[in-house]
Amino acid sequence: MREFDYIIIGGGCAGLSLAYELEIYDKLKDKTLAIIEPREDYIRDKTWSFWKVFSHNFDDCVKKSWINFTINTPNDTKFVNCEPTPYQTIDSGMFYEKILSKLKLNKNIQFLKNIDQIDKSNSFVFNSVPNFENRKNELWQHFYGVEIETRKDFFDEEIFNLMDFNCDQRNRVHFFYTLPFTKKTALIESTWISELNNNSLNDYEEQIDDYLCNHLNLRQCEIHFKEQGAIPLFRQNNVNKSNEIYIGSAGDMTRLSTGYTFLNIQEQSRYIRENIENIKNINLFKINSKYDFLDKILLRVLKNNPNEMGNIFFKVFNSKSKTAINFLSNKSNFFEDLEVILKMPKWKFLKELI
Repeated sequence: MREFDYIIIGGGCAGLSLAYELEIYDKLKDKTLAIIEPREDYIRDKTWSFWKVFSHNFDDCVKKSWINFTINTPNDTKFVNCEPTPYQTIDSGMFYEKILSKLKLNKNIQFLKNIDQIDKSNSFVFNSVPNFENRKNELWQHFYGVEIETRKDFFDEEIFNLMDFNCDQRNRVHFFYTLPFTKKTALIESTWISELNNNSLNDYEEQIDDYLCNHLNLRQCEIHFKEQGAIPLFRQNNVNKSNEIYIGSAGDMTRLSTGYTFLNIQEQSRYIRENIENIKNINLFKINSKYDFLDKILLRVLKNNPNEMGNIFFKVFNSKSKTAINFLSNKSNFFEDLEVILKMPKWKFLKELI
């Protein structure tokens, strides 16, 4: 059987980000790496978005950046400027092409379909494959999106809509998300926060059609791309072994209150690269535990008061935009945390805390 110094299980966002980080910093010049990935071809399948609160390796894969956005409730609209930390969208097709073209130049890196081909006994393993078995009854952020093109100019490409709660809630948390790439093209997603085993919410196409026709008053457009996914809003609690650590969503890199994962993956990859020579002895990279504590309270509030979601996020951005974005991106200090917390409906949060 073949042997490798490092093994990455799963060649998705987390696995490829880590491999790329190791490669561009010459950590694989004298080491071998196997990436275990069953897919035959890499094609565009996802869109990753985030506020750019620190630099990353993929500015050339950014499809669009914005410095202004809105949040809508049935009663109000909030306009927010985020110029210091622009909101960026990564095209997964460009991301895959950039990384794969680089990795293929290194003969020490091999893509394999099955880990059974490898003797793992002397390898260090980075596992990006989560185990979601029997967890559909927990909270997830699940979504369905379409990229559309209109016949005439329709969108304001300089401002995106982060959350539009002016839609059917069905006693859950529901909002629409619109990223306008040009005046004629945009990605529009229907997003729910609910248990994943609630099949009554899965009529995504009807939801999109209704939003386009009856909310945006848009009846003629072409669909060029569709995406669907589900992000766990709970922790994996995996047991790490002496020669294996979990990365990406499997390594709890998802922010529970927002579902944002991409930048956390980049930060984890950077941390691993900086410590790769002593990887068996370092502390695990984790999202600060204060965010888990606050997010779990927030999710309990939302689960018991689903119609409050719009008002809560509206109140988050009653803080200074920099404060709110730092908080949602795991970069806030104590005073910024306090500013956001004081904007929340105190009795509901205190009740869940108790």
